[in-house]
Amino acid sequence: MQTIVAKNTDELSRLFADWLVEYIEETLQKQDRFTLSLSGGSTPKKLYQLLATKEYAEKIDWSRLHFFWGDERFVPFTDDRNNAKMTFDELLDHVPVNKDFIHVMRTDLPPDEAVEDYNIKLHKYFDGRQFTFDLVMLGLGDDAHTLSLFPGYPVIDENHNWMSAFYLEEQKMYRITLTKPVVNKSSRVAFLVSGSGKTDALKAVLYGDKNPEKYPAQVIQPVNDELYWFLDEAAAAALQ
Repeated sequence: MQTIVAKNTDELSRLFADWLVEYIEETLQKQDRFTLSLSGGSTPKKLYQLLATKEYAEKIDWSRLHFFWGDERFVPFTDDRNNAKMTFDELLDHVPVNKDFIHVMRTDLPPDEAVEDYNIKLHKYFDGRQFTFDLVMLGLGDDAHTLSLFPGYPVIDENHNWMSAFYLEEQKMYRITLTKPVVNKSSRVAFLVSGSGKTDALKAVLYGDKNPEKYPAQVIQPVNDELYWFLDEAAAAALQ
């Protein structure tokens, strides 16, 4: 595990962007594609805005990137709460991506059909390979959830299926999510965490007792041991 701490969210986005550019370039020297699972939320939004600037957009071979998402709220693509919509608005509509390589979680299907649709895509890409994604980007909630792995829900304990959908009572909506088996088989996993509201959750996930039912992000343990935590000083305060 590696921890990188920035002074604020602007510096955090820049540190992550530089790291990502280098990793993409390094990976594409060895293979023909780079597979990336994206995260929603306010912290990635700043990163996506930065990556869309000329300074960074020209450093990445966007035509060879394949985009997925870690989870999705079961709302239409036109809804501002939709993670994919935010990514298109801030990044994908502004850089020369191959639209055929963008894999949005379908929310125009019933939840179980959406799971099967995405599951087929994932297995088509990754079956028979040593690792799944080249990189999974994750966030951390103030309740220690990541993806749509929320405290107290059975999806935390999924050990076989790569996808799941369930009704999140607290939000009165369905969520669709990757699960720990497919994420932990990734080449690299990187958390991007900012804000003082995350300090307690972060400390519990990293240094608290092992209790995934209460701190779901603890289940993220990549088999490749390539786990990165990008934090700002506000989030990292309790770790010092």
